[in-house]
Amino acid sequence: MDYDFSQLTQIPEPIFDVSEMSAFELFSPNVDETVWFFRDLLGMIETGRSDDSVYLRGWHDPYSHSLKVTYREQPGMGAVVWRATSPAALQRRVKSIETSGLGRGWVKAEGGLGPAYEFTMPDGSIQRLHWEAEYYRPPAQKRSILLNRVQRRPLSGVPVRGLDHLNLLSRSVTENRRFMSEHMGFKLSEQIIGHDGTELGAWLRTMTRSHDLALVKDMAADGGRLHHVAFLYGNTQHLSDFCDVATDHGIEMEAGPAVHAVSQAQFVYVLEPGGNRIELVGEAGYTITDPSWTPVVWEQDALENAIIFYGSPLPAEFDTYGTPHPCKTNYRTPNRYVRAEASVILK
Repeated sequence: MDYDFSQLTQIPEPIFDVSEMSAFELFSPNVDETVWFFRDLLGMIETGRSDDSVYLRGWHDPYSHSLKVTYREQPGMGAVVWRATSPAALQRRVKSIETSGLGRGWVKAEGGLGPAYEFTMPDGSIQRLHWEAEYYRPPAQKRSILLNRVQRRPLSGVPVRGLDHLNLLSRSVTENRRFMSEHMGFKLSEQIIGHDGTELGAWLRTMTRSHDLALVKDMAADGGRLHHVAFLYGNTQHLSDFCDVATDHGIEMEAGPAVHAVSQAQFVYVLEPGGNRIELVGEAGYTITDPSWTPVVWEQDALENAIIFYGSPLPAEFDTYGTPHPCKTNYRTPNRYVRAEASVILK
């Protein structure tokens, strides 16, 4: 017998045109110290320098770089770079973004990543989408006998595998979520809804990980700020090892180790020497392979359980401190960065 498709016509066709975040640009007023944090403590590999920028990658990151550290007087973020799933997918997304009025045009290749189409989210954060990419080719002494590994595990610091996800503070979570869903094909995994129906948080995915992009209501500014960028360990022991090594080198943990309820990821938050919040993920969150996944909705009354499944509570200004920070703050942010330089950076 024939199948009746009429009842399914209201289900939108999913878009799988974006594969992953391929690179992220971090602004730092202390580039040398920020690079020390990522290279010497997190074991990332420096792959190049250009003008005021340093390029690095995690040992599982496939491309020539995944992190670009650039000098700026204030901490914050530059461009977020996403890779399309094919040249045709890139063309489709560019065509869609251009209808939004937020497209900015093509930018030239850099750091091994090919030409990219640049646009902004409604809050103004800069995003780029590309297809072409130069894969990292390790020198002979860094090659692994495992041919399915990008390279041999580094022997410095506690090496992170690579980029995991991004969390942005948003003026309007709903507006930005809808933009990324409509024009980039991001899918909603979980969300937090306030007492008045306002969307306070949204966790979005491109493929099957619990989320690649989180959007959280900006309580202190007009949005478009960095809350944190996350890097993956993939197991509990390495997260613990990092806490040991970092503490012994004068770096304080902001929060954790603990476990989120949203995403179920095990985490530590730390401020790198430039003042940006970094999340390190131990055991990664769940994956979503169900094509008819129903987004999980957390009401505001359940916030305490939504953010922390188990572990110590987050600091009081965890939800409001982001970079760049709009004004002076009494937040006891960790590390020498704030104690020595807040008066200059957080004017």
